[in-house]
Amino acid sequence: MAARATWKGFLKISLVNIPIKVFPATESSGSISFNQLHGECRTRIQQKRWCPACDREVPSSEIVKGYEFAKGQYVVLTEEDFDKVRPESTRVIDLVQFADADAIDPMFVDRAYYLAPDGGMAADAFAVMREGMAGKVGVGKLALYGREYLVAVKPQGRGIVMYTLHHAAEIRSIEQVEELNSVPAVVRPEEIKLAQQVIGTFEGPLDLATYTDEYREGLQRIIEAKVAGQEVVATPVEAPAKVVNLMDALKKSLDQVSAAKKKPAKVSATAPAAKSAPKRKRA
Repeated sequence: MAARATWKGFLKISLVNIPIKVFPATESSGSISFNQLHGECRTRIQQKRWCPACDREVPSSEIVKGYEFAKGQYVVLTEEDFDKVRPESTRVIDLVQFADADAIDPMFVDRAYYLAPDGGMAADAFAVMREGMAGKVGVGKLALYGREYLVAVKPQGRGIVMYTLHHAAEIRSIEQVEELNSVPAVVRPEEIKLAQQVIGTFEGPLDLATYTDEYREGLQRIIEAKVAGQEVVATPVEAPAKVVNLMDALKKSLDQVSAAKKKPAKVSATAPAAKSAPKRKRA
């Protein structure tokens, strides 16, 4: 199924305006959704909008959006009020600064989107600016889903990828984690060396496509078994052993990896079967 654009507008770099479309780069179809049921009769629960003052259910046509400016006091905003808020970012992604591609801390990244030219006339300018941004990331703003996001834009393959970013005020300082105060600032060099050796045994080319959602797969198997009326047996889970001596644990880790690499491949000891004489055809 072809991807659908969730936003249309312009990518602006100085005086260059490129008509573009924005497509979500991720999807949530990987999660398994559940419905709330009444445990006694297995009937699906209904969520009703109830007004306690009028003592009745309220239809969607009577619901408005209100902002609580004081305890129990609200100011109501209409759709016309929301339409009056039209910053430039509602129709233009204006890249106001560029930096090296690795300048943004992954901590700030929220969601990923693909940018594509909107129409054949925009394709040439799109390709030129994509090549011009090689090794760089552009920063700007975009109004999307009822709020204005800080965004980062950089080339990827034949297209351009955009990340919505958290604002600095949304990121908690690591100093707020009090438990880190007990972590020693200096460690023994021999322990660091062993730790690096252990980590080095796991190094290799990274391909995230080889990783799967094992929790979802296990949950799916349980669902299918219950639908088929089969008994579900839980897999025993062993608690990880507590590390009493770090050096011993690191040395055992290296020994375990070394033993696994030296383990010979299994060879079948079965002798090849003797060829049987061809059967005679009956007359």
